[in-house]
Amino acid sequence: MAAAEPKPLAGAATARRLARSCWSAFWDYETPKVIVVKNRRLGVVYRLVQLLILLYFVWYVFIVQKSYQDRETGPESSVITKVKGITSSEHKVWDVEEYVKPPEGGSVFSIITRIEVTPSQSLGTCPESARVSNATCDSDEDCVAGHLDMLGNGVRTGRCVPYYHGALKTCEVSGWCPVEDGASVSQFLGKMAPNFTILIKNSIHYPKFQFSKGNIENQKTGYLKRCTFDEVSHLYCPIFKLGFIVEQAGENFTELAHWGGVIGVIINWDCDLDLSASMCNPKYSFRRLDPKHIPASSGYNFRFAKYYKINGSTTRTLIKAYGVRIDVIVHGQAGKFSLIPTIINLATALTSIGVGSFLCDWILLTFMNKNKVYSHKKFDKVCTPRSSGSWPVTLALVLGQAPPPPPCPCSEDPGPAGRPQDEGPSQAQAAPPPQPRPTCDPPEQMVDAPERGTGPGPGASQDSTLTDSRGLAQL
Repeated sequence: MAAAEPKPLAGAATARRLARSCWSAFWDYETPKVIVVKNRRLGVVYRLVQLLILLYFVWYVFIVQKSYQDRETGPESSVITKVKGITSSEHKVWDVEEYVKPPEGGSVFSIITRIEVTPSQSLGTCPESARVSNATCDSDEDCVAGHLDMLGNGVRTGRCVPYYHGALKTCEVSGWCPVEDGASVSQFLGKMAPNFTILIKNSIHYPKFQFSKGNIENQKTGYLKRCTFDEVSHLYCPIFKLGFIVEQAGENFTELAHWGGVIGVIINWDCDLDLSASMCNPKYSFRRLDPKHIPASSGYNFRFAKYYKINGSTTRTLIKAYGVRIDVIVHGQAGKFSLIPTIINLATALTSIGVGSFLCDWILLTFMNKNKVYSHKKFDKVCTPRSSGSWPVTLALVLGQAPPPPPCPCSEDPGPAGRPQDEGPSQAQAAPPPQPRPTCDPPEQMVDAPERGTGPGPGASQDSTLTDSRGLAQL
């Protein structure tokens, strides 16, 4: 039991030594060491990686992405629309005031192409629509008086009455009668609809660069009255035919007019403000926005009513309208040269070139046959002298221009045995002041450091350079 007591003391000493080592290592300074490796394959990999990184930054980052520019996205925009045209159905002639909803001319509007009309509706009682769930009945017991179905057309009276046609019976409701299914008439307005013209006036502003422009150029009077849009010859005549918009979106007009749909007119303003303002032009594209392949969500329709009085009683005409809804969407971005993003991206490019060195170092120290030798060559430790001796000697030791002094303990002062001996009268006369001693082990020269011998040899000749005043003068 008594022999086990010193273990906590030994563990504490080990922890203290580890803490001192970590604290000492925290203040170490590391600097790269340049080693030239004569290996053709490794050199090819290194230059190839550098070339790929250089091409990426020059071609993609600076030429394609124009990362040297300061950018602003999402311009301030205004859109005004105006539709012109006339069409007819089986019963009447329709003008713009009737088939364009809403009439204000905003960025979103609808052009009616087919309607289902339920005329002369008045407040009263009538059979419920057979499309409403639980509306069919066999007797009055199947209809609950006062029941209100949110998807129905009125409040049930509790009676079961014959339907508008056939032998079917449905529950009677109190509301606007007759209901839509009972007396609706379909009318098609799409006969002349492809020739409707749509004027889209758009102006944008980039506040960061104080740049504004519109999609209508200053032209002579009457220019807009006789032009239609053409991407080449009439880019700044934003008058589009409805049939052209539907065709550019890749849709069949007859099918679209029958069931309705949503078409997006996308105006893109991508402006390079380092160039002339005339080079900043709008680009138009068209596509269908509603998912036509999903029956539950495809198509577009809405309802509205027209009210009037007959003999003092309120009457209305209910219209279920199918049509083409136009959404004008404006987006874009502007860029102009700025020094800050240029410097940031140049610094990123120069830093990224170092990836080649990292990759080749990893190959060199991991997969090469002589990776141990390369590792010993690459990583060295240089110890700082304890006393502040002559600064040329200290600098020569650190830079490797002079060989290190003989080995000595890091924690105690070397005695006379550790000092270089005089080899003759001539060297004694030229000897400089005592050299500073390292505070720890001498530098680790794992590969290139010559082995020190006891007799005269290369080591002795290198030690003599420490007393060579001419060599220090050259440094």
